[in-house]
Amino acid sequence: MPKASEIKKNAAIEFDGKTYIVKDIERSVPQGRAGGSLYRMRMYDVVSGRKLDETFKDSDMINMADLIRRPAMFSYLDGEEYVFMDNEDYTPYNLNKAAIEDETLFLNEETNGIQVVLVNDEPVALDMPTNVELEVIETDPSIKGASATSRTKPAVLSTGAVVQVPEHISTGDRIRVNVEERKFAGRAEK
Repeated sequence: MPKASEIKKNAAIEFDGKTYIVKDIERSVPQGRAGGSLYRMRMYDVVSGRKLDETFKDSDMINMADLIRRPAMFSYLDGEEYVFMDNEDYTPYNLNKAAIEDETLFLNEETNGIQVVLVNDEPVALDMPTNVELEVIETDPSIKGASATSRTKPAVLSTGAVVQVPEHISTGDRIRVNVEERKFAGRAEK
C-alpha cells in the first residue's frame, strides 16, 4: 500500500469504496507546519465519471485498485467516443472524449506506445507514452542562425495542441513533445 507521495498521475486508487483514476496532482507545502507536504488530487470515478478533489497528507496510505494496462492503438473517432484497438487480440475499447480530453491533444493514428487502462474489464483511461512525435502545421517562419537554446515561439501541432518551440523550428517539421509537461522535447528522428 503506497503513501500519497508515491501516487502518480493516471494511477487507479480505491477511496470511499469506489475506484478512481487520478488525473492531476498538486503538491503544496504549508508554511509554518511541522510535517510534510499535502497532495491535492483530482480524481474521476471510473464508473460514473464524477469528479472528486481530495487532499491527502504525504504519509496517508492509499489503496491501489486492480487495473490492467493493455497496449492499444487509436483507431477512429465515433461521435463523442474515441475507439482504440488492442494490439494483441484486436478488442475495441471505447473511451468518452471527456474522460481523455487532456490526452487527445497529443494523439493521432500514428501514436505508438498507448496503453488503455482497464478496471473490471472496462476501459477507463489512457496511459500515454512519455514522448510523442507530431508535425508542426503552423508557426512563425524559422530564423536562420537561431540557436537551439534561444527564445521560443508558439507552434500549432497536427492535433491542434500548441507548444512553445525554439525559433529554428519551422512549419512541416516533425518534433517530439513530452506529453506530461506539454513541452518541446527535440526534433523527431527522420
